[in-house]
Amino acid sequence: MWAVVPREGGPAGHCLDTDPEGFMRPVQSLVLRLPFLLGALILAGSGPALADMAQPQAGPACKAGGEPMARLELLFGMSRHGAEPINDQEWQSFVDQEVTPRFPDGLTVVSAYGQWKNQSGQITKENSRLLLIWYQPKPESEALIEAIRTAYKVRFQQESVMRVDGLSCVSF
Repeated sequence: MWAVVPREGGPAGHCLDTDPEGFMRPVQSLVLRLPFLLGALILAGSGPALADMAQPQAGPACKAGGEPMARLELLFGMSRHGAEPINDQEWQSFVDQEVTPRFPDGLTVVSAYGQWKNQSGQITKENSRLLLIWYQPKPESEALIEAIRTAYKVRFQQESVMRVDGLSCVSF
């Protein structure tokens, strides 16, 4: 057991004052690191559980009249390296040619402003578009979504298109 004892000629000291030879330092080091070690063990043991999050999940319990649907959010930057920003006409043409044919049941576009750190570590601030699509997943859904992302990156020389997936309860 550690005890705090007064230092000679001074106020109460640290528990090391009872261990002048330093025998307790390894134990103290372990005690101080124990929360971090336990956290690492918990995370290591939850690997399969975290991986399961990427798998299709049962839909949420929806209120009367609602049905579970997949929610897709795609964020498109409107700036181009070394060129004028993507204008409204170019954006609408992209939506008409690439998005609507793949998800004809409906979509929502929100004009936004944001920032992100590119591959070279620079912060880029730019106008953007948030595309929201709620859909019933099908075997080909993944390929349709990735085709949209790839088409945008190629057409407008973009480094990335951010993707966020989720589940929602939807009623009309």
